Amino acid sequence: MPKKLSNALTPLAVKNAKPGRHADGGGLHLLVKESGARSWVYRFMLNGKSRDVGLGPAGTGGISLSHARDARDALRLKVKAGIDPIEERQREANEALAASQAAQVAGMTFRAVAEAHIAANEGSWRNDKHRQQWRNTLATYAYPVMGDLPVADIGTAHVLKILEPIWQDKPETASRVRGRIEIVLDAAKARGYRVGENPARWRGHIGQILPARARLTRGHHKALPYGEIPGFVESLRKRAAMAASALEFVILTATRTSEVLSGTWAEVDLERGVWTIPAARMKAGKEHRVPLTSRATDILKESKLAESEWLFTGDRGGKLSGMAMNMLLRRMGTDVTVHGFRSGFRDWAAESTAYSHEVCEMALAHVIGNKAEAAYRRGDLFEKRRRLMTDWAAYCASPLRADSNVIAIRSADLTP
Repeated sequence: MPKKLSNALTPLAVKNAKPGRHADGGGLHLLVKESGARSWVYRFMLNGKSRDVGLGPAGTGGISLSHARDARDALRLKVKAGIDPIEERQREANEALAASQAAQVAGMTFRAVAEAHIAANEGSWRNDKHRQQWRNTLATYAYPVMGDLPVADIGTAHVLKILEPIWQDKPETASRVRGRIEIVLDAAKARGYRVGENPARWRGHIGQILPARARLTRGHHKALPYGEIPGFVESLRKRAAMAASALEFVILTATRTSEVLSGTWAEVDLERGVWTIPAARMKAGKEHRVPLTSRATDILKESKLAESEWLFTGDRGGKLSGMAMNMLLRRMGTDVTVHGFRSGFRDWAAESTAYSHEVCEMALAHVIGNKAEAAYRRGDLFEKRRRLMTDWAAYCASPLRADSNVIAIRSADLTP
């Protein structure tokens, strides 16, 4: 029977040992690699299985021989007690990781999660206004209440504290704030920062506490009756302000305010009479070609004298302010909205022309509601829309009285 080793190694032997495994006794081994790297290993038997557990580096700057023997002796006692040192080490590592993650979650605030979500997703949002609204609404309403709270601790009471003061007076804002809080909390749950139900969820939760949106007042964009638009345009043309030119352009193209104010010369082909609005700036997320009538083209040519990248410039050289046209309407003594002129155009097209529903809807860049039809619709009916917008421009410039009963119908455009 071979003699059991006991303290077979010496510090000098550890220093000069060649590559290989060198036993010291009691399960302690010195491992030396071809590179010269040295480490201590304790080999033990438990439940009929032999296993190795590393103790650390050996040699200069590492664990000394005497300390390696002390570590071996401590582990031998655990093995005799039926404890697997490897499993114990893994369990301790898991517990440390869990504690670290718990500390991280405890320190993860609603503000931090919200800002991270905005940074990760704002590139896919349509415009700067939408990005700014996200930040502004959360900073104004959510952060003062729960911005610095751990996102894991946010509950229904916090959400209601934000929403209840503004739910009746600012329904649109309140609805958007609730939706954005819900999205942030969903993102936090997906990242493992919180568990359980979303306290900002509407259906089956907040909707059981606050009145439904259908009961809240929103209203429609107030529009000028289309019969009064020619007279309004005539009055508009007497004003030399850039806002007046921009507003007339909005009316003639039946486009949205944001589409016009953010329009650039790179999008316009004056020679062909086409303005191509990129998908990123369209509400439906789809590129929209706008046919430019003679009058719309003349407005742009006059505007281009300002030498700016924008179609319509403000007093400071940047793009025209979003309030410029609204203030102009107030000065003209009317309470209609700029967006309302799209309604006037649609009413005129429906009641005073025979253009098809599809042509009129495409002129407004509305999405085709019928999915089957949308799947087969490949073109944008551009030439028919050009004729429609030419007729609209002619109507806007017509001397018809506001109470006129004359209705112009183009028989040549009865087909869709």
